[in-house]
Amino acid sequence: MHTSFNPKSIAVLPFVNIGREENEYFSDGITEEIINALTKVRDLKVTARTSSFYYKQKNLDARLIGNELGVETLLEGSARIVNDRVRITAQLIRTDTGFHIWSENFDRDLSDIFELQDEISLLIADKIRENFGHLEVQEHLIEAPTKNIEAYKHLLKGRELRMRWNAQDVKDAIPYFDQSITLDPSYADAHFEKGWCLGMLASWGYLKKDEGLLEANRHIDIGLQLNPNSAMGHYVKGTISFWGYWNYKDAFEHLQLSLEINPNSSEVRDAMADGFSALGKIDEALANNEMALRINPLSANLYFTKGNMIYFKKNYHEAVVLFDKALSINPFFPLALEMKAAALILDRQVALLASFVENTPQLERPNTYRAIYDLMHNEDVFIISKNEVEKEFQEASVVSLRAWDLYYEVYSGNHEIALDILDDRIKERSGQLFNFRNDPFLEPLRTYRKYKEIEDSVFLTLDFPEDILEPKSPVASSPLDNSQIEHYSEAIELLMNEKKLYIDPELSLKQLATHVGLHANKLSWLLNNHFGKNFNDFINGFRILKFQKMAIDPANKNLTLLGLAYDSGFNSKTVFNTFFKKETGMTPKQWVKQNTT
Repeated sequence: MHTSFNPKSIAVLPFVNIGREENEYFSDGITEEIINALTKVRDLKVTARTSSFYYKQKNLDARLIGNELGVETLLEGSARIVNDRVRITAQLIRTDTGFHIWSENFDRDLSDIFELQDEISLLIADKIRENFGHLEVQEHLIEAPTKNIEAYKHLLKGRELRMRWNAQDVKDAIPYFDQSITLDPSYADAHFEKGWCLGMLASWGYLKKDEGLLEANRHIDIGLQLNPNSAMGHYVKGTISFWGYWNYKDAFEHLQLSLEINPNSSEVRDAMADGFSALGKIDEALANNEMALRINPLSANLYFTKGNMIYFKKNYHEAVVLFDKALSINPFFPLALEMKAAALILDRQVALLASFVENTPQLERPNTYRAIYDLMHNEDVFIISKNEVEKEFQEASVVSLRAWDLYYEVYSGNHEIALDILDDRIKERSGQLFNFRNDPFLEPLRTYRKYKEIEDSVFLTLDFPEDILEPKSPVASSPLDNSQIEHYSEAIELLMNEKKLYIDPELSLKQLATHVGLHANKLSWLLNNHFGKNFNDFINGFRILKFQKMAIDPANKNLTLLGLAYDSGFNSKTVFNTFFKKETGMTPKQWVKQNTT
């Protein structure tokens, strides 16, 4: 059963690579570029990359995927590189019926890949607004970011690694971005990608922080000089300002700019949620997380983030449910694993903690969790020595998002040592502690004057104007005045009734706009807001009237109903029957019988 969703919504499923295996990155890149392009169309809900790629190599029914993602349409396709040419097939599918709205094959020079991606993205946006309602669609959704296809290929290979979100793959991505920059020093996206990698590795503690952040900002600033209106560039700048420097003002200003350019980014909403939580604004953080989940409902990271927010509200049971949801998507997600352990410790769920630690071999620091449980609750359930804990600190392969060594000192009663550790890491702006203000493990330290001084050093002089917390929405206004509405409405009626443009089965919104002498965006607005119909419903309404007139004409009694439908401008039996029943409440055969007897 199909649930009712936002009708102007789409998920772009991973394009199938039907060429050589080593070209998989390229078909994934095409998918990602089309997703990114469509997110630029305001009021079009586009499922984010993470959730779309969940279905990679899964042959599932379109209706099932539509229900899971909450979208009315799916774009499926395939890509194949042959020598210096790329061959792409694409089809747009309704998720309520499985009906193919549109399909096309493309065969182009590889050097034309950006123009092709733009063409496909524009066609998809046009088909969605023709079938589901008004959208403002730009003249172009993709501008060629580089003229060097080899530089683009290296960027895609690096991005494929970077998107895996683990430190080693992020490190391994950097040489690809270096090669891309060498081939085209003016390639802004390559600078942004490298800047993000360096900045996050430095913030996570995998690089020397000062050097890593300096080099990260150098590349980000080069990229913004090359492309100052890049949503990605402002997202990266905001992310590094937050994680690397705890500069909330700069972080939110750049994240706001990114959202104004691309209002449909789940990544930016996730970054906003992190920023709000660091400031103790948990409700605002949750609101941004919910907005992100609406367009990225299968993101392990977003469920992890939501779990964190609930955890900070001290609802540990619900937090565990959310961490489990994240782990059902990615069982090896280290941050969700450790946060589940943290919530179980704080909730005093000793049996669940013992079972979780015992039965989760991918869990790092199991003895640390056991030891802190005993110390926090003054129990001797696990009886772990200090040496066992220190050994785990030394051997851990993943930098934790939580300061477990600090917690160990807190619950060992070494509060002065713990405060010194906290002070040092706050001065370093350690990524581990950006949420220290909300951290329940630090509760015993909050009665100390030194803790208050540490907190004040971060927040007391914070320059953070309230008006930058949410991006400004454009003020809606009518693109046509009353006299124009009347003029163009009459022109459209004339074209339909006298020139019968609807008879052309290939008539598109843009073609009708040319006949009317009006921009397609304005025509779309006029049809939806003045006539109250999307383009297809408007045109098919005239086709139905034409069919009905022909069907009851005795001169046509020897013609089939389907033949008459085709003569009326329909080019699909399914579309004709579906629309006819929607308009009249009966089948064409029933209607003819009722009106000819």
